[in-house]
Amino acid sequence: MTIVQRDPFLTHDVKLDRLGEVAVRVGLGLEKGQELVMTASIDALPLVRRITEHAYKAGASLVTTLFSDEESTLMRFKHAPDGSFDVASGWLYDGMASAFRNGAARLAIAGENPSLLSGQDPDKVSRANRARSKAYQPALELIAGFDINWTIASYATPSWAKAVFPNEPDSIGVAKLWDAIFAASRVDRVDPIAAWAEHNKALHARTKLLNDKRYAAVRFIGPGTDLTVGLADDHEWEGGASTAKNGIVCNPNIPSEEVFTTPHKDRVSGHVTSTKPLSYQGTLIEDIAVRFEEGRIVEATARKGADVLSKVLDTDEGSRRLGEVALVPNSSPISASGLLFYNTLFDENAACHIALGQAYAKCIRGGDKMSPEELAAKGANKSLIHIDWMIGSGHIDIDGIGFDGRSEPIMRMGEWV
Repeated sequence: MTIVQRDPFLTHDVKLDRLGEVAVRVGLGLEKGQELVMTASIDALPLVRRITEHAYKAGASLVTTLFSDEESTLMRFKHAPDGSFDVASGWLYDGMASAFRNGAARLAIAGENPSLLSGQDPDKVSRANRARSKAYQPALELIAGFDINWTIASYATPSWAKAVFPNEPDSIGVAKLWDAIFAASRVDRVDPIAAWAEHNKALHARTKLLNDKRYAAVRFIGPGTDLTVGLADDHEWEGGASTAKNGIVCNPNIPSEEVFTTPHKDRVSGHVTSTKPLSYQGTLIEDIAVRFEEGRIVEATARKGADVLSKVLDTDEGSRRLGEVALVPNSSPISASGLLFYNTLFDENAACHIALGQAYAKCIRGGDKMSPEELAAKGANKSLIHIDWMIGSGHIDIDGIGFDGRSEPIMRMGEWV
């Protein structure tokens, strides 16, 4: 049993600086001479500066940050002409894709208000999301294909903290959220870099076990759920640090507790119910329940955010099919915190989950060298979106199903067997 060694004397500024270092050294594995393209809310400026400093110390040739602002986003939905919601900054996303093709790394800082757009017109929200997804597709394909090293980190914004700790004064809520982020990101450990190395080793051992088993499918069984997810031909389980096509080892998510692979887009059947809310582009979608036939969602409901969910599912042909299935023990540190983060980066690392939309080519053996047509032949899905939502809990059992039809337990009551 690993003993977690935390340093109780670290100040907030020291832990914030460590988060910046972990994002660059562990998350990105940034190399000398490499450019970095970063996106963040203006609220996250202190972390942006820490990351920028560590990136240049690591030898970055240039760090470019693109900022967003929640109030400005709301102004668009309140005052912009109707036709503008079918428009996105294609020139901006083309530029990002160009930067990635030329070797730049990608870092996103999450921390938005999970309910920012919940009070806005669902049709406008859907149209804006669709326009953005289409414009972002050239860049997304390079990220999803692991052509580049990339990662996501988080910043505790006041609006996000209010969602997680609604009954706390703002300052206390933000402080508590920071404590949770620092713990999940392992920057409160005596040696965060060594702690990540140990954690990656454990995740790699789990992926090796699953890859050795070569299951044909995994089956989720529990309250409101009986879902069989067929796995793509020649699938590979991944988890923790991974080597991008550019040869750089990176941890795509800070934090990360999952092992994941690519489902077969035509071999998913049954029904499943979400176990945590999904925060998607400023809209909170709760109590999702869907039914699959031959890989495609044919029925879908949600207690809250159903209009947005419906429009998401109609984004394109691939948006009703799965691009990822991930296994996370219910005892993961993020789950053990007892917090509902209303943030996919954290909540997906607290529970097993599936993702609608684009598949990861890296999760197909030799997929990094395959054409889109070859990937599709293996069962990999293609879509403008990639949206994770949580289906795991302490009440879910998971079986691995072999090609001979025999099944054996992988998880019981949310824990590895």
